[in-house]
Amino acid sequence: KKMGLPYPPPFYSQNGSINGLLSGLNYGSAQATIMNPSSQSHQSLNQQLRQVFETFQLLQLELGEGSAKDIIESSVFYLSFGKDDYLDLFLQSSSGVMGKYSGLEFASILVDQMVNVMRDLYDANVHRIICMGILPLGCTPRIVWEWRNSTAGDDEGKGCVAEVNELILQYNTMLEERIINLNSELPNAHIIFCDIYQGIMQMMNNPQYYGFEDPKTACCGLGLYGAMIGCLSVEMACERDSDYIWWDLYNPTKAVNALLADSAWSGRPLFDICRPISVRALVFTTPSYSD
Repeated sequence: KKMGLPYPPPFYSQNGSINGLLSGLNYGSAQATIMNPSSQSHQSLNQQLRQVFETFQLLQLELGEGSAKDIIESSVFYLSFGKDDYLDLFLQSSSGVMGKYSGLEFASILVDQMVNVMRDLYDANVHRIICMGILPLGCTPRIVWEWRNSTAGDDEGKGCVAEVNELILQYNTMLEERIINLNSELPNAHIIFCDIYQGIMQMMNNPQYYGFEDPKTACCGLGLYGAMIGCLSVEMACERDSDYIWWDLYNPTKAVNALLADSAWSGRPLFDICRPISVRALVFTTPSYSD
């Protein structure tokens, strides 16, 4: 919206046609993971990357290599992955992942795959990439509720779960460091890291300043923190979701997303959550490409 473009249509709506995709395309799918899933119920990062390359091939067939290259070089890619790798894999005892890897090892595996995909995009003439970090999962209503039940008698359930947030910080820190290295290593690469962890923690630590009344409870859900039963229908939702930081078990409200989007775009009111430059600066960067 801030770029003046229509909302991008989903990849599967194209049916082999380039009509409508020249102003953007959405490859996203619910609960997509960086790691390849054990079942076919969810997509992986690599599956979506293959869809991107299918689109590039279609552009070349329809428009010719020169025009396709111009479009690809002018594109901005937005990557937001990782949350569901932790929720569905690392933090689920039934997956067996937590017993197989330490937190640092798991983060390293995820970051390596993210970096490989960014390199693949760069090699395909994509030079501008927005890469999102993971939000503070240890502050989400469901995680807080689960840890409170498993640690009855102490005060951990009253705030964020430090152990979970530490896992996310390991991933985010490692990812940002690798992005800094990519920008130095790859000529004319413009990759920014957007730290939504930092942004949401600013809201959690000073909710009234940002207009929130309840920083812990889900707007849509039942039980303590609205986290015992998830959001099954909008009829379960609170009256004013703008008073809440969390919409449901794991996702922030529209009000939070709007603050994050404004800050990612302009650097305010949450300062410098996107680094080294804002999304607006990235969008209006005109790289000089070499043949």
